[in-house]
Amino acid sequence: MSLEKTVRRSFDRLYGTAPSVVVRAPGRVNLIGEHTDYNDGFVLPMAIDRAAWIALRPRTDSEVHVHSLDFDETVTFSLNNLEKSNSKWAEYIKGVAWVLRERGRLLTGWDGVVAGDVPIGAGLSSSAALELATARAFASISPIAWDAAEMARIGQQAENEWVGVSCGIMDQMISAAGQAGHALLIDCRSLETQLVPLPPGTAVVVLDTATRRGLVGSAYNERRAQCEAAAQHFGVKALRDVSLAEFEARAGELDAVARRRARHVISENARTLRAAEAMRQGDATELGRLMDASHISLRDDFEVSNDALNTIVECAQREESCYGARMTGAGFGGCAVALVQGDAAETFAARVAADYLQHSGLNASVYVCQATDGASVV
Repeated sequence: MSLEKTVRRSFDRLYGTAPSVVVRAPGRVNLIGEHTDYNDGFVLPMAIDRAAWIALRPRTDSEVHVHSLDFDETVTFSLNNLEKSNSKWAEYIKGVAWVLRERGRLLTGWDGVVAGDVPIGAGLSSSAALELATARAFASISPIAWDAAEMARIGQQAENEWVGVSCGIMDQMISAAGQAGHALLIDCRSLETQLVPLPPGTAVVVLDTATRRGLVGSAYNERRAQCEAAAQHFGVKALRDVSLAEFEARAGELDAVARRRARHVISENARTLRAAEAMRQGDATELGRLMDASHISLRDDFEVSNDALNTIVECAQREESCYGARMTGAGFGGCAVALVQGDAAETFAARVAADYLQHSGLNASVYVCQATDGASVV
């Protein structure tokens, strides 16, 4: 049964009536451009066919009653008195409500059922999917016009200031503004976007290592601080403003760690822009080469890969049908992504899963993804 049917039927069972609205917002996989978003740089994600779903109806008061099918838990809270609790999944919903209220929006309470099939902690943005589904839910029953970029900023602020994760804008932006059949080149400074078609005859495959990482209080925030310090050394707002030539000329001024961090971000921005151009030209070989180079940079310079990610990337790269592969997401576990020949995608997935099991002893989840639309009312 589809998740849409599941949330509809569960809503009917819980509340005795059909929902008045069903919304969805997708997770994402980033093809290239990692740890560049909070450096005002460029990213190239695509929205995937895994999403957070909410079935809901408006209430006549200012309360939200929402049941999570994934956690088998019901949370109730008042929009007039938002407080944090121990229910981690609900904090993303409350965080979005809090930001909307902080921005002066009038909110209607609702009864809802939420479910998702974006793997949690895998680097596929399950949190952004829930944030944007929540924003869509409030916008669908409250006097709020839907603007993808603004809603992405609202989701980001909720994660930064309510949940406490210093994420960039990429995850929320692609979940809000993705389009089927395309990746989205996002300028994380201006939030300007350009649709970029996937090369003909290719497929995108997500490789879940079955290892997980937490972001709050992790090395993610440390990397962000290191990047900000490097930008300050160069006298610019963000590392996006440093060219490769300028970096090479002044790299010796930085300590070894700062030099590696800055080199990754600056070179990754250049790779991302070249990748978008390769996609426009339908050049899967060049896109794959850039993905391979991105993984090496993330592994050696930014130091956010781990043994499992390196192993599964190597398994993917051994397959003849693979153009390129790299870790994706914040790192320290989670998923990699591969670009492969479309007609060989299912065979590739099975072979990589078997190879990874042999080398790591872990059962990977490997699945072919379709590029989908962003947050929407169904």
